[in-house]
Amino acid sequence: MNGGRHDFAILGGGLAGGLTALALHRARPDLSLCLLEQGETLGGNHRWSWFATDLSTAGTNLLAPLRQTRWDQGYDVRFPAHARTLQARYNSLSSEDFDAGLRRELPAGTIRTRAVVETVEPGSVQLASGETIRARAVIDCRGITAAPELTGGWQVFMGRHLRTARPHGLTRPVIMDAAVAQHGAYRFVYVLPLAHDELFVEDTYYADSPALDRRVLASRIQAYCDAQGWEGDILGNETGVLPVVTGGNFAAFQAAHRIPGVAVAGSRGGFFHPLTSYSLPQAVDTALAIADDADLPGAQLAALIEARATAHWRATRFYRQLGAMLFGAALPEERYRVFERFYRLSEPLIERFYAARSTPLDKARVLCGKPPVPIGRALQALRTPGTPLEIAA
Repeated sequence: MNGGRHDFAILGGGLAGGLTALALHRARPDLSLCLLEQGETLGGNHRWSWFATDLSTAGTNLLAPLRQTRWDQGYDVRFPAHARTLQARYNSLSSEDFDAGLRRELPAGTIRTRAVVETVEPGSVQLASGETIRARAVIDCRGITAAPELTGGWQVFMGRHLRTARPHGLTRPVIMDAAVAQHGAYRFVYVLPLAHDELFVEDTYYADSPALDRRVLASRIQAYCDAQGWEGDILGNETGVLPVVTGGNFAAFQAAHRIPGVAVAGSRGGFFHPLTSYSLPQAVDTALAIADDADLPGAQLAALIEARATAHWRATRFYRQLGAMLFGAALPEERYRVFERFYRLSEPLIERFYAARSTPLDKARVLCGKPPVPIGRALQALRTPGTPLEIAA
């Protein structure tokens, strides 16, 4: 069965795939696109957030058609011995709005849901239904379920969308509330005031294990809300397990996911912040880069994107080293001290850190002064191979 021919076939309707389709269409509306997603909707069940300074003007413009929640009054962080309000503008995008926005912006027929990919080759995609879709270029954004070539720990989280019975009174996000019981990991609660009577409350752990106990996390979220006096209806929940990459063999990781002649983007291509697990800025930049070179043959585009991934890996070595020290040198119950110290630094440094654009002076400033972990343990952590990442599906 022939599914037609397109300029681009994009596999995976998550963040990377959806933004790639949007960038291509906005830059080159003459091109024929096919966006293939195995689920019912685009974006899954997620919420992505970012600082305004994470994105270029072009990146901000790319996301402009998608409905977002924005906060212009800064954000708060809380630790046992330090609390602070920072001034950076913050943004958040739900998967529901991501799906609705792409369906509104992309031409009819571009999006194919419930499309299960069977095999991929340069220039063609075979679906489980037997349909073959041909394209000048194929871009694989399907994500990953295992990465034994890489090492590190885990960011485990559960989020709850809540409608409160009365106005909650919160006017700006709380990006990290680490003044909570740590429970054997670096734990913090993340709170977004989506409306005067709506909150998104997420319980997050930098943990050694990818284990996620929904019952336990739900009870801790409930206890946190009770302590704040927030009562109301639960509108939805989401859970996730993300890698915090501290090292590994990136060339082997690329080889494990490479299909010659097929471009690989998103987390499957290694485009994420290794310490924070942020992926939206990287997804935006990669989508814009693909759109800029939309006329390249598929094999050349694949080589270009792989080279970008290799450059990104090299550029983010500092963050992997910090992650290695976090997991290898700090006791789980004491990891919060690393972030407590970090949030005493200057706001521009913090913003560049999250954008993965730290300057040499920034890096020196992060490392100088009284260390939050024993120096000997930190040096040993840098010399010790990390734990291979078997990423939870």
